[in-house]
Order: sequence, then C-alpha cells, then structure tokens
Amino acid sequence: MNPILEYMTGMNPLSDQVIAMDMLTSAKSGVRNYAMAVTECATPEVKAVLAKQLEEAIDLHHSIADYMAERGFYHPHDLNQQIRLDLQNIDTALNIPY
Repeated sequence: MNPILEYMTGMNPLSDQVIAMDMLTSAKSGVRNYAMAVTECATPEVKAVLAKQLEEAIDLHHSIADYMAERGFYHPHDLNQQIRLDLQNIDTALNIPY
C-alpha cells in the first residue's frame, strides 16, 4: 500500500502485521507440506533431505511467531487476547474508506 494512504487510513502499523501474518501462514503451510512429504517419500535419502527441510521450516515458523508475539501482532498463548486483536483488525478493515 502507498505510504501516504497507509498514514491517512491508519493502516501503517497494520501493514506490518498483515505481512507477518501472511508469512506465518505460509510457513505453517510449508511445515505441513514437508511433514506430509516425509511420510510419503520412497527412499531413506529423500526422507533425510525432507526431514532436514522440515526442521528448517519449523525453525522459520518459530522465528516468525516470536517476531509477531514480540510486537503484539500474535498471542499464541492467550486466546482471549488474540480474539480481541482479531476483532480489532476486523473493525479496522471494515472502516477502511473505499
């Protein structure tokens, strides 16, 4: 989004949150896909490579989740706080002028 529009709509802090959440979702999808691939591979060599990639995907997911939690974008251990944040983000999105 254009920085001027971000400032005018109050979306500038939310943009970082949206990007980080998209990255977290993608990382989570990668973990799931690698886990499934490890169980379906044909040779021990392929399994070893995929298992290593799975570990790296898990580490990436952990890093992104930590980044988000440190900035208040994500509350994985407090469901009520996460719901409040999600509802606040919904209200913000609904109030964006179009």
